[in-house]
Amino acid sequence: MKTAYSFSILRYIHDIVTGEFVNIGVALYVPQARYLSAICSPKYARLKNMFLTIDGAHYRQMMRYIQAQLEEEGQRLNSELPFEELPKYVTEFASRILPVDDSSFQFSPEGYGFTEHPQETLEMLYNRYIEKYYTKTEKQLRSKEDVWKIFKKSFEEKHILGKFIPHQISGKNYAYEFKHCAQNGKWHIQEPVSFDLAEADSITDKANKWLGRITSLADGGGEFKMNILLGAPQDAKMKVAYGKAQNILNTMKCEHAFIKEDEADGFAESLKTELEIHQ
Repeated sequence: MKTAYSFSILRYIHDIVTGEFVNIGVALYVPQARYLSAICSPKYARLKNMFLTIDGAHYRQMMRYIQAQLEEEGQRLNSELPFEELPKYVTEFASRILPVDDSSFQFSPEGYGFTEHPQETLEMLYNRYIEKYYTKTEKQLRSKEDVWKIFKKSFEEKHILGKFIPHQISGKNYAYEFKHCAQNGKWHIQEPVSFDLAEADSITDKANKWLGRITSLADGGGEFKMNILLGAPQDAKMKVAYGKAQNILNTMKCEHAFIKEDEADGFAESLKTELEIHQ
């Protein structure tokens, strides 16, 4: 049965005078279900693109704090005795955490709707008002095509580029076509992946997306090896995130190898030898 909810959008307001803002989170409250929760984005690339100056560490700290406080309120709400009087709207909770003032973090006036599944509705509202905009503005300094050019040169010099063909790997519920594949008893997939991104969160998010993709392909029964052609971030500040990304990818449930850009020539030579053995 559908029940009424109210929601509020968390905004970052860079300049109170101009009133420019960016949506950065959402809180949802369903009184009848005794549900209160929130999702706040730790990403701040869009804010930097718009406003240039922002304290990333402080921003992420605030996002963790606001989300944790609302989740804690939700847990308390769910444990209260049923006859206790409940607040009517989500902004009553939001104002306890962020009083209405001239700070950069502010909740919007509430919106309303009906839901049967509060958590799904919260995720839908987050995707609608926040996430889709961050997906469009992720700043990639080098594309996968840029990374491929580096390795392509080595493959050409070793005369094996012509051996690569597109091939679709199929799992039980998902299929994906890779562009640079060679067969020698099993499929060897050469996949360029650029981690040359502007934000640390984007680097680990990308690794998790690839992990999910390969996990969905590895249950199809066909044997394959993933050769991940790594495009490293050029910004030294991203070194830790880049290491974490490789750790994430290293949990892939298939045979795999990481090849760095300065290893392109050696990898091309070893791949050439392996392909020739199985001709």
